[in-house]
Amino acid sequence: MKLHIGIDDTDSKNGGCTTYIAALLVDRFSQLGIQFMDYPNIIRLNPNIPFKTRGNAAVALRVQIPDGIYEFVRETVIRTVEENCRLGDEGTDPAIVLLRGNPKGPIKKLSEEALTNIVPIRRAIRALRRSNASAVCYGSALGLVGALSAVGQTLSGDYTFELVAYRTPRNRGKPRLVDQDSVVRMDAVTAPDTFNNYDSDHRRILITPHGPDPVLLGLRGETAEAVVRAFRLVRIREPVERWVVFRTNHGTDAHFPSALLNQRIELNRPVKLTGRVLERPVRIAGGHVFFPLKLKKGTVQCAAFEPTGRFKEVVAGLVPGDDVMVFGGVRKNDSEHPLTVNLEKLIIRRLGDDVTIENPRCSRCGKHMKSVGEGQGFRCVRCKLGPSHVGKQVLRKPRLIRPGLYIPDKKAQRHLTKPLTRYGFEKRKWSRESPIGTWHKP
Repeated sequence: MKLHIGIDDTDSKNGGCTTYIAALLVDRFSQLGIQFMDYPNIIRLNPNIPFKTRGNAAVALRVQIPDGIYEFVRETVIRTVEENCRLGDEGTDPAIVLLRGNPKGPIKKLSEEALTNIVPIRRAIRALRRSNASAVCYGSALGLVGALSAVGQTLSGDYTFELVAYRTPRNRGKPRLVDQDSVVRMDAVTAPDTFNNYDSDHRRILITPHGPDPVLLGLRGETAEAVVRAFRLVRIREPVERWVVFRTNHGTDAHFPSALLNQRIELNRPVKLTGRVLERPVRIAGGHVFFPLKLKKGTVQCAAFEPTGRFKEVVAGLVPGDDVMVFGGVRKNDSEHPLTVNLEKLIIRRLGDDVTIENPRCSRCGKHMKSVGEGQGFRCVRCKLGPSHVGKQVLRKPRLIRPGLYIPDKKAQRHLTKPLTRYGFEKRKWSRESPIGTWHKP
């Protein structure tokens, strides 16, 4: 029997991790001799959900089991979730979905929608009832949407891998003891087969989270072999309880499908829009940069926030008339601009001229002259020279940016954002082969 198991919303801001529960189940299933049809999946959904804990990720396990042990497997999953979730913490509403057979119509459709939209629980319940699936939910049952979406999102297109290592219970909440120099060397040796593990521009490790959850580190790469190799190159100065290789949509731009282009702008959804820069970008206190984008119908405010680094400087260099495509999440800003696109990526398709028009300069002192009146020329207020009938001057400044693709600095990229190093490495199809070699321990 083919069995797909989806789990979501087991963590909280106080700790816990849904991928850790998946790692425990990988170990327990392996001890039972259960065959895995795929690496466990981390499925990241719409990153703009306001009530997400961190990266809005759910997990799926896809296994082949004898018919006679289904109830035992089901009870094992339920017990493992109940023993390790943060049930009782604010915002923790775990859910488990078990689907016999492969995901089809309603579940597949819901999983695609969850990448770009906010899916109501009632719609998830409806999809569940139309399929050969069962669910166990706790609290408000909000986790049902993610668990069902994880089951349906089989990563048949582009995908990457992530090796996640976990801490022993006594070290959780303490600083993570990962040697930075070894991460720098690992990154240099394994790139471009691995990505976004170290930010050399800011000398910052990206593989270690900072919260009280059980994750010690996460290594991202193009193949399972690459992330395992990278893991062996990292020097860790604390015990590792376990590690698992996941297949995931991390770094694939899955939340920006081609069908999203120029669709309606809605709060808490990703958008992909083409338009022209309407006014020069404005930098406000804190370093954030804003500009209005003229669309085919209407205008929308776009923003590049300070943590995006050099990306915001590119945005600041735009001028009216530049033809661009913007990618980002829609959020509330202020009463004047109730909806703002928080930029995750920018494609400059065509640059306009950076033109300024100014009064002529005085031939004697070089100061800008002032208009005497319409059609009466200009006079220098300092030298009293004039009136001069030289017209206003049109100045074209050289552009410091070029057409092309721009994304934020590594430290500011979202989980789903495809980094520049991945372009050209996209996969088109999953071979559906079972995991091979050493891909988890224990």
